[in-house]
Amino acid sequence: MSDAVQGVESDTGVWGWVKSIVSWLVLLALVGILALTIVIPRIAGATPFTVLTGSMVPTYPPGTLIVVKPEDPVALEAGDVITFQKESGNPEVVTHRIVMVRQNSQGERTFVTQGDANPVRDTNPVVPEQVRGKVWYSVPYMGHVNTLITGQQRELMVTVVVGALLIYAGSMFIGAARDRSRQKDQPEQEQPEEDQPEVGAST
Repeated sequence: MSDAVQGVESDTGVWGWVKSIVSWLVLLALVGILALTIVIPRIAGATPFTVLTGSMVPTYPPGTLIVVKPEDPVALEAGDVITFQKESGNPEVVTHRIVMVRQNSQGERTFVTQGDANPVRDTNPVVPEQVRGKVWYSVPYMGHVNTLITGQQRELMVTVVVGALLIYAGSMFIGAARDRSRQKDQPEQEQPEEDQPEVGAST
């Protein structure tokens, strides 16, 4: 068998399949991370935040990316994890769990909160105006990346990553098509010549 044929078998054999599978897994992982951290929150009108302290360990360790979706305060109940302003009008936010819902005679609701890792409840109750939303989902370890990326950088990253993924996917399809073409041509190259009767031999 020639070196050229051996090279084709090396590219299209088991090792070729392994490389193809790994490449597609990496591609899908990148798409998933991009979708979870940027695309889905934007489509759903949610906001990504980064957990900076250990008050919600082990549920949300520091460095976790949490995606917070707006929620009607009337629908919030004990057990929900919410992100809220520490003070009304203050942009600084905290993410803790509701441990009690209170309602006065005028129907006004307030929420008593506590971090999962904190031994005591938060001092001040939270009013509906402070609530930014309820935690929708979280992505471990991605919070630090979110902190480093500004709004304009997110736009650029989406464009670059999507473009790179499209180019990569296109190259994968082209490579697979070439491999199939080589496989089709391979039998013709290896086909032995038919035995010809020797000149002068008796029949």
